[in-house]
Amino acid sequence: QVQLVESGGGLVQAGDSLRLSCAASGRTFSNYPMGWFRQAPGKEREFVASSNWSGGNTYYADFVKGRFTISRDNAKNTMYLQMNSLKPEDTAVYYCAADSTYYRGSYYRTRFEAYEYWGQGTQVTVSS
Repeated sequence: QVQLVESGGGLVQAGDSLRLSCAASGRTFSNYPMGWFRQAPGKEREFVASSNWSGGNTYYADFVKGRFTISRDNAKNTMYLQMNSLKPEDTAVYYCAADSTYYRGSYYRTRFEAYEYWGQGTQVTVSS
């Protein structure tokens, strides 16, 4: 059974940092793009960041550029999202996602529909 499990969420104050992890099990995603999305209450799920299979090519939504960093440890089948300078508007459930079709490609994936596997999400709450 394939699983993506997020961890690292929590309640922090504005300006603080958090590091989210996404651990995959059941199959390896080390050769495929992975990404982070988020969903705030009453809003649609939105793209946050994505990495190609090697981590050498990454892409970020404008609202997190310069504050968030996506990375991955393929040996551990794990992806991370380092979130710095958090703002109240970053409050959301954060989901990790993995693709299993774009084998060792140069590019990341930004569209929701591009990902086959999803985690259950981890809550991030930023107080002002």
